Amino acid sequence: MVNSGFPKAALGAQINSWHATEVEWLRILNQTRPTQLDVFFQFISDSVSYLSWGLPVLLILIALAQKQDFWQAKSVYVLFSVALASLFSFILKHIIDRVRPFEAYDFLEKLSGGGSPSFPSGHTTAAFALSVGLILVYPKWYIIIPAILWAILAAYSRMSLGVHYPSDVLAGALLGIGTALICVKIYSSSHSHR
Repeated sequence: MVNSGFPKAALGAQINSWHATEVEWLRILNQTRPTQLDVFFQFISDSVSYLSWGLPVLLILIALAQKQDFWQAKSVYVLFSVALASLFSFILKHIIDRVRPFEAYDFLEKLSGGGSPSFPSGHTTAAFALSVGLILVYPKWYIIIPAILWAILAAYSRMSLGVHYPSDVLAGALLGIGTALICVKIYSSSHSHR
């Protein structure tokens, strides 16, 4: 008779090992952070909601005011990327229902808000959806460099501030990037038929 519990036990041990490593990384990141930068990283973290929703809306309004249909459509694509990525993140958060690290480990210092479940990071998802959306629509170096830098800082801030595990942030980044790429594919195919 084959012991069917062995592969499951091995997988469970591997997951526990990864989680222990991830918690240690987060502990080091949170406890050895340069505390003089806490206000800066809180500002970056807080900027995600405002920029992710506000910037696409502002670009749409500018394009409307200047009667530039081409740029209006591209700005709508960026807004749609953020909205769809945020929706996917919200759904995954409530299906997976992962406890926030500061709730599970009292040695972590919570320095930011974080009320919904942890996985994936909604801030990171939105930051990468916006950044990649902007990069795909406006592929200029002066957009690419600040957009990528801001998204990376937003992702880092969520760990440094003690509200997300590294895997939450990685999943959020991949979700934001993936959603923006899918949306540009949809945008490109819908506009190639015109």
